[in-house]
Amino acid sequence: MSDTENNPAPEAEQEPVAESGGNGSSKEERQWAMFLHLSLLAGFIIPLGGLLVPIIIWQMKKDEMPSIVPHAHVVLNWIITALVYSVICFILMFIVIGVFGFIALSIATVAFAIIGGIKANDGEVWVYPATIIKVFK
Repeated sequence: MSDTENNPAPEAEQEPVAESGGNGSSKEERQWAMFLHLSLLAGFIIPLGGLLVPIIIWQMKKDEMPSIVPHAHVVLNWIITALVYSVICFILMFIVIGVFGFIALSIATVAFAIIGGIKANDGEVWVYPATIIKVFK
């Protein structure tokens, strides 16, 4: 047996492990994408924070980090969807069902923001379920 049969492809062993998480974005870009998703939770602390903070992050970082733009589209799509659902829940409050709708919407927003943030940190764009406008397919 020769050395090449015993040692398969030495250059394959020396390949650097990419820090990008699969979509070509750097660790910093993935962190900002995660912050973008988690910024939805600011609305639970600061009035209108969940609406304004994602837009501010997107506007500040879109030119220097183009990989966060798909994440911003997903988050903004959820904001629009949540606003529509909120109007429906407000109307349904007159027959008490709207209260449960607001509770479900709050739980969904927290869950989607956390899942989206985790996936963004892994370098993946996760489209929130139950959105009205389908951004990606």
